[in-house]
Amino acid sequence: MQATPDNDHVFDYIIIGAGTAGCLLANRLSADATKKVLLIEAGRKDDYHWIHIPVGYLYCIGNPRTDWLYNTEPDAGLNGRSLRYPRGKTLGGSSSINGMIYMRGQARDYDGWAHLTGDMAWRWENALPHFKLHEDHHKGADAFHGARGTAPSLMQDKNVPYQKILRHRNAGGEWRVEKQRLRWDILDAFAQAAQQAGIPATDDFNRGNNEGVGYFEVNQKAGWRWNTAKAFLRPACYARPNFELWNSAQVCKLVVEDQPDGSKRCTGVEVWTGSERVTVHATRDSGKDRGLIGEVILCAGSINSPQILQLSGIGPGALLQQHGIAVVQDLPGVGANLQDHLQIRSVYKIQDKKGWGLSLNTMASSLWGKARIGLEYALKQTGPMSMAPSQLGAFTRSSPDQPYPNIEYHVQPLSLDAFGEPLHAFNAFTASVCNLNPTSRGTVHIKSPRFEDAPAIAPNYLSTAEDRQVAADSLRVTRRIVSQSALAKYQPEEFKPGVQFQTDEELARLAGDIATTIFHPVGTTKMGREDDPMAVVDSHLRVRGIRGLRVVDAGIMPLITSGNTNSPTLMIAEKAAEWIQAGV
Repeated sequence: MQATPDNDHVFDYIIIGAGTAGCLLANRLSADATKKVLLIEAGRKDDYHWIHIPVGYLYCIGNPRTDWLYNTEPDAGLNGRSLRYPRGKTLGGSSSINGMIYMRGQARDYDGWAHLTGDMAWRWENALPHFKLHEDHHKGADAFHGARGTAPSLMQDKNVPYQKILRHRNAGGEWRVEKQRLRWDILDAFAQAAQQAGIPATDDFNRGNNEGVGYFEVNQKAGWRWNTAKAFLRPACYARPNFELWNSAQVCKLVVEDQPDGSKRCTGVEVWTGSERVTVHATRDSGKDRGLIGEVILCAGSINSPQILQLSGIGPGALLQQHGIAVVQDLPGVGANLQDHLQIRSVYKIQDKKGWGLSLNTMASSLWGKARIGLEYALKQTGPMSMAPSQLGAFTRSSPDQPYPNIEYHVQPLSLDAFGEPLHAFNAFTASVCNLNPTSRGTVHIKSPRFEDAPAIAPNYLSTAEDRQVAADSLRVTRRIVSQSALAKYQPEEFKPGVQFQTDEELARLAGDIATTIFHPVGTTKMGREDDPMAVVDSHLRVRGIRGLRVVDAGIMPLITSGNTNSPTLMIAEKAAEWIQAGV
């Protein structure tokens, strides 16, 4: 339900951003009927039909109805190019426009977070229960997966208040994970070629070591996109009288006040409703012994969360002063440490006597073909309209001296010049490869003190020698896979980038010409130890020097995960909900 805000609302919890993390947090925190929860979303409701049809991401990205329409700054590593940088602006956030791939990453990612923060709560074995708690896996529950109606180990201790609340509300298992409802001969052949090239087959990328090749599992339900608004807001939150949702309401800044003991506390949020600027409060007086309680929880994502912090005077002092913003807390790490996965798209023309239907290029090239595709989805919710942007995945090493899988493939039975452009007129497949652990670091910085103005997003792709080497090596891995006998009958011909590029220098520069983001920005409000000057939050995600304020989104990752980032963000939110309920 949507409420009309006024100037004297007081809540226990104010959650900024109804995206991946925000929707889960709203569900968990409002499960306690004694707590009043406000969820604020800048975008509109998720009632746009293309959100829910899987192939509809084509109509959501670049659409002001569902996308913030960001672009990166011209990037030297991309030979001066600027990239479109999609971020979801609707209920469900980026889970409403993303690739729907369910991917946790590798166990070493979380063990690395534990090392960097000094908090063993982030180790893989301690993160796994928080993945399982909200998971509803199509195969049912086991040691690695959760399912609706099961109680993973996290829920067993009835003496822990958070678990008691969730058990009472029948929470858990909201996040549906299913097999894709299609297959393609050319993708099966690529998988066989990958195995011939030494990449093992796998039917599960989510057990801690994702090395292998196989079809991705997706966040869909019976052929429809399953976003976090469906999973966690409807119907549970809407039925709770202690829950309010304001959509089409953009946060202007946080309210931070000096406390009698000399500390600083975030006590509320200034919100632009479209017609007026109002203040809502996250404070209640719990008595003279305990003082103020309540929290503001920033879940606006790796781009918008640092922007809001900076607009509120929390961030690099020099940047804030440059824009005439009073420094509330000098935190140089706010907006720093931006990491992203940059994919390099190789396109191969293919041939086969079957012709029609070999790739989506020819299948969708006629009105009759489009009609068949539409009819199949209307009747069965299967086929190309049920497609995630990428169907087949592979994780492997860019070179034999890599100690673990460090590159990921997204393979598609189609090709085009660039996202949003028409499909090519010839049969082809695309094998996109990305460096899972880039060493390049970028920034997100405000350009003005106006909340309406987009920040400057500068990923600094391919700015290190290591990243340029992995780019060159990964293109050679692609060629090695495609040269295997399993693909020979399709006579693959390298259309893009072209066999004329061979040296490290040529391939690295080529990557700058053709590579693009796969929309995985993280790290801009990273967590870390007390002695890390660039850490923005502690290991429980509390903002340094500001009481009553946490950041809960992909921005808190100190290092990017080795895979797609949506599922890890849900795990982060699950952990945060437990800590917030416990007041730690």
